Amino acid sequence: MKEELNSKLADFASTVDNLEEIFENREQIEISRYYERLPKPATIATEEFLDNKVAFRYKNVED
Repeated sequence: MKEELNSKLADFASTVDNLEEIFENREQIEISRYYERLPKPATIATEEFLDNKVAFRYKNVED
């Protein structure tokens, strides 16, 4: 997810920051808001574990 977000935001990267660009990048703001609304990664992982979408096992320890 992070790589996807970074690639989308890279399209808006600019070497010069001015006040006009801040107000004109509505698409960038919408992309950022979408990812901010997503649940946190720990929450997603916990839900996947509880729904048995992720396997868990103990490492075999030989004496």
